[in-house]
Amino acid sequence: MHYLPELDSPLTDGQVSLRLASEWDIPDILIAFQDDLELQVRLGLERPPSGAELGRAIERGPQERAAGVRAELTIVEPGSDDCRGRLDVHDIDWGHQRAALGIWVAPQARNRGLARGALALAGGWLFDAAGLQRLELLTDPDNGPMRRAARAAGFLEEGVRRAYERQRGRRVDLVCLSLLPGDLPRG
Repeated sequence: MHYLPELDSPLTDGQVSLRLASEWDIPDILIAFQDDLELQVRLGLERPPSGAELGRAIERGPQERAAGVRAELTIVEPGSDDCRGRLDVHDIDWGHQRAALGIWVAPQARNRGLARGALALAGGWLFDAAGLQRLELLTDPDNGPMRRAARAAGFLEEGVRRAYERQRGRRVDLVCLSLLPGDLPRG
């Protein structure tokens, strides 16, 4: 049986921390989607999530994590418990020891290195504690900030997956970035 380990305490590098998602994150998430209308487009959502939808997802979280299906982590800054973004571990394939990551950072918390730090922390946790051997991140080709953050965390760009997904009624290209255990910056 494969599972994603419990986080007894937040993962941190001193600049950013990751903890399991909580109902206390819901107001901050709703504000982030209200403040950045592009966020839902970047995430491929037809509309922003509702508080009830976020609450149901958080309620499912412990069972999904224990079953090794998904983990939703909240990005926080040390000394604060305010949600600055989310990192989602999904599409886990235990047979091939790989998973996909999704990440977003709230508008007011961007350009502080939070995405880079969160991706590196999640990578270390998933490689060391869960035994995964490959992580993958897909993003829009024009999402320069995400591509830079992922590369700074050790991810390598593999190329463009042409017409890979259907979003808002049309086919879109996505850039694929991957992280292997030896790619993580150490030190």
